[in-house]
Amino acid sequence: MDIKKRIVALDIGTKRIGIAISDAFWLGANPIDTIDRKPDNRAIEKIEALCKSYNTDTILIGIPYNMDGTMGFQAKDCIKFIEPLKKKNYQILYHNERLSSSEAEDILKQRNIKYTHNKKQVDKLAACIILNDYLEYIKTSKN
Repeated sequence: MDIKKRIVALDIGTKRIGIAISDAFWLGANPIDTIDRKPDNRAIEKIEALCKSYNTDTILIGIPYNMDGTMGFQAKDCIKFIEPLKKKNYQILYHNERLSSSEAEDILKQRNIKYTHNKKQVDKLAACIILNDYLEYIKTSKN
């Protein structure tokens, strides 16, 4: 198995950003943390520090496309938010993350974990779902 640079995945919301990281073999993802979205420049600094600590320059952004595949306000906001990192030579990857938060809520419900007063759990898990989905997409597209 080849060791690869890890991928940092972001589930960008209006209040928080859920963060997950891949393993070095791209077999799976682990939820890491959440950070406050505002102010945006401070959030960008924290993402850069996280990438540095994991020695990676690859960031996967979950893009919440509309059900018809078009880009709505939230999708455009995610792309705009990440723009400063594109200018700093980070490799930015995009992946459809439609309904990842709903999926995360369902998983937490199945585990009997109350998330309604701790949305950070949902955000971290949503980032993990986005990254695992992307890693699966990479595996199946190579075959």
